[in-house]
Amino acid sequence: MDLIHPWVVDLSRFQFALTALYHFMFVPLTLGLTFILAAMETVYVVTGKQLYKDMTQFWGKLFGINFALGVATGLTMEFEFGTNWSMYSRFFGDIFGTPLAIEGLMAFFMESTFVGLMFFGWDRLSRPAHLAVTYLVALGSNLSALWILVANASMNMPMGTTFDPETMRMTFDSFVKVVFNPDAQAKFVHTSLAGYVTASMFVMGISAFYLLRRKHRMFAAHSFRIAALFGILSTIAVITLGDVLGRLDYEHQPTKVAAMEGLWHTSKPPAEPWILFAIPDDKNQKNYFEIGVPYVLTPLLTHTFDTPIKGLYEIQDSAGPRIESGLKAVAALKRYSEQRQMEDLAVFKQHEKDLGYGFLASRYAPEQNVDKITSDHMPQIIEKTKLDLFPNVFVTFWSFRFMVFLGVYFFVIFAMASYLSLRNQLEHYPWFLKACTWSIPLPFVAAEFGWITAEIGRQPWTVFDILPTFMSASSHTASYMVFSLIGFVTLYSIFIIAELYLMFKYARLGPQPHHPSDDNKIENISIISSKNN
Repeated sequence: MDLIHPWVVDLSRFQFALTALYHFMFVPLTLGLTFILAAMETVYVVTGKQLYKDMTQFWGKLFGINFALGVATGLTMEFEFGTNWSMYSRFFGDIFGTPLAIEGLMAFFMESTFVGLMFFGWDRLSRPAHLAVTYLVALGSNLSALWILVANASMNMPMGTTFDPETMRMTFDSFVKVVFNPDAQAKFVHTSLAGYVTASMFVMGISAFYLLRRKHRMFAAHSFRIAALFGILSTIAVITLGDVLGRLDYEHQPTKVAAMEGLWHTSKPPAEPWILFAIPDDKNQKNYFEIGVPYVLTPLLTHTFDTPIKGLYEIQDSAGPRIESGLKAVAALKRYSEQRQMEDLAVFKQHEKDLGYGFLASRYAPEQNVDKITSDHMPQIIEKTKLDLFPNVFVTFWSFRFMVFLGVYFFVIFAMASYLSLRNQLEHYPWFLKACTWSIPLPFVAAEFGWITAEIGRQPWTVFDILPTFMSASSHTASYMVFSLIGFVTLYSIFIIAELYLMFKYARLGPQPHHPSDDNKIENISIISSKNN
């Protein structure tokens, strides 16, 4: 097997990570704003109040800017699978490509079609018909997320697939199992709800900006209240679904969970602490400056008080038999592909479940040829492979911590926002309105950290326990990767600048048309509320 140069693999990973992170800055806002728009327009249709139509149209304008740039950044990512990850595409393309194709046909085209009707159909459609279009846009955007996360779940928790030694590819065993993969369902709900949190903070923060400057006050107060209530419910649901995802990872991806928790050695229940702060040292496999809360980690992950959680060292130490078995599977597969002898196929079938570990270890074989491995080579190969079995613990640990800490912050700020908004006391607390405005970027940051946790935590696998990342990349030159990386960073940076410019421009302009008399109404409401208190 000819190895791809490590620099090419690293640059391919870095390029895809950057393009995915750029693209994911647009996705959560699209997912969440569509349902907030649907909620606002529902109130307009039921009550007939012009204010709610103004709200739907204004926030819809900002949604349109975000949607257009999200589409532009997302399309290029699909081409990267073919250009930079050709081995992965060949090996796993049937499984990964099918949900993406369905996403394009079922969700993206539907969403794109109805977006046009949503923007230009106000005077051409009846109120109920336009409301139905808005809900279809919301449904389309969330269905799009569903199919993408079905594809992603197949990489993190492969189900409904089997390896075909004749074609050397993964093929469908059960499409139903792929679609109803528990990881896909939990991740879809968690990601969609994170989008609702992002959109809620976006609407709430801009509304707080207007209230601070005493502009568009009735518009801002109503927008703030809807966003606050939407946000507190979504945050509670995100935290709940996060627990479900953590439980699934504990059962199916123990290395990811151990890295997320900085757990180098198997826990000792029930007193094992949940670590709040530490500096993990990947090289020496230990933590420095550890601060934790005892009696939390075991029930948090296992939902029991007496189940130990396997640490990275023990996972690494127990992997030797799987590595040796996997090498036998790779060697038998290689011989079968060359000679088509049924004895070799029988040996492969015997060790097939450990094939991924054989792939992972094969780069340490003499001249990268598994047929040249002798009993003298095996211990050394096993020890080298063990070092590759878990992800970067420092990055996984801290990206998870930042996501969790921000989630707690969102719960607090949305709870306060809901309370103050329902009591019409927002303008009495300018410091809180400033905090809401400055918090607009934080859900985007939390979403990015969540993505980093999920994807870095899966390493060293592109397809967990089956296909190592170093085998997945295309055989480009390092210079080509540097050139394309610079091109992508430049292009996507332009997109981000355009997004920020347009968002700031139209957010500062505010809702149009504006009804000046509304500014006096909220002042009267605030005065009455103050007297009552």
